[in-house]
Amino acid sequence: MSPRTSSRTGETGAAVRDAASASVLPGIGLCAAITAVAMAAQAFEERVAGHPYVEALVLAILIGIAVRTVWTPDARFRTGIAFSAKQLLEVAVVLLGASLSLGAILASGPALLAGIVGTVVIGIAASIGICRVLGLPSRMAILVACGNAICGNSAIAAVAPVIGAQPKDIAAAIAFTAVLGVLMVLGLPLFVPLAGLSDNQYGVLAGLTVYAVPQVLAATVPVSLLSTQVGTLVKLVRVLMLGPVVVAFSLIAPRLPREPGTEGAGAKARPGLTKLVPWFILGFLALATARSLGLIPDTAVKPLTQLAGVLTVLSMAALGLGVDVRVLARVGGRVTLAVTASLAVLVAVSLGLIRGLGIG
Repeated sequence: MSPRTSSRTGETGAAVRDAASASVLPGIGLCAAITAVAMAAQAFEERVAGHPYVEALVLAILIGIAVRTVWTPDARFRTGIAFSAKQLLEVAVVLLGASLSLGAILASGPALLAGIVGTVVIGIAASIGICRVLGLPSRMAILVACGNAICGNSAIAAVAPVIGAQPKDIAAAIAFTAVLGVLMVLGLPLFVPLAGLSDNQYGVLAGLTVYAVPQVLAATVPVSLLSTQVGTLVKLVRVLMLGPVVVAFSLIAPRLPREPGTEGAGAKARPGLTKLVPWFILGFLALATARSLGLIPDTAVKPLTQLAGVLTVLSMAALGLGVDVRVLARVGGRVTLAVTASLAVLVAVSLGLIRGLGIG
C-alpha cells in the first residue's frame, strides 16, 4: 500500500470515527442534561430532608418521560439516546461489581444467609407468578420480580439488557417500584409496634424488603442504630444475589416467548459463553471477585461506585426519553397491582423468616 493510499485510508477511518462520535453526542448530551437536573433535585432533597425520598435514578426517568411527552427527539438524538440506554448501562453494571465483597456473606452467619437466599428465590418466583396471572408479559414479570426481590431499580436496570426488555417495560417497572419504595420507607416503621418487632428484628425486615440501600437507611435510622446496622448488612447480602440472578436469567432469556419489540428470544443450539452470559455480567462478577480478594483498594471503591451511579442515572434518562406515556398508562394498573401484591408476599415471607429463625 502506498503512503498516499495509507494516508487516505487513515483519513477515511478518522472521518468515520468523527461521524460516529458526532452521531451519539447530541443524544448523550440531552441525557446528561436530564441527569444533571435529576441529581441536583436529589441533592436538594438531601439538603432539606437529610435523605432522598425520590432518587435521581427515578427522577431521571420521570423527567425523560415528561420531555418525551411534549417533544419527540428527532433523528439527531436517537443514536445517542440508544447508546446511553444500552452501552452506558452495561458499563454501569460492570462497575457496580467493585462495590460488592463476599466478606458480607461470611459475617452474616449461615442460617441468616440461607434465609436471605431463600427469601429472594421465593420472592422472585411468587412475583413472576402474580404478574403472569395478571396478564403481564414475561419480561415485564421478570423485571418486577427482580426489582421486588433484590434491590429495586438497580436490579431492574441490571436484568433488563440480559432479557432484552423493552424501554416502556423497564420504565414502568422502575416507576411503580419507586413509588412503593417511597411508601415502604414511610410505612415500614409501623411494623415495630404492630408486629412487636425488636430493633434487631426490624433491621432484618427492612434489609429484606426495602428496595434501595439509601432507603434502608431512611427506614431504619428513625428506629435505632442497631436497626440501621443490621438492616444495612442484610441489604448488602441481598444485593449480592444480583449477580447469580442475572446470570440465571441470561440462561433463561433465549427460552422466553417472543414479544413485539424485543430482541430474538428463541434458544439457539449450543450458544457460546458470551451469548449465555453477556460481557458486562462477566465483568460484574470479575470485579466483585477482585474486590473480595482485595485487588481493588478501598480508596477506589467510592469513585467507581459514584461513576456507576451517574452512568445508571444517565441511562435511565435515556429510557425515559424512549417511553410513550400513553403506552405506560395502559399497563399502569396491572403493574401497580402486581408490584403491590409481590411486595406483600415479600413482607410476609420476611416476617416468617424472622419468626422461623428465632431472631430476637
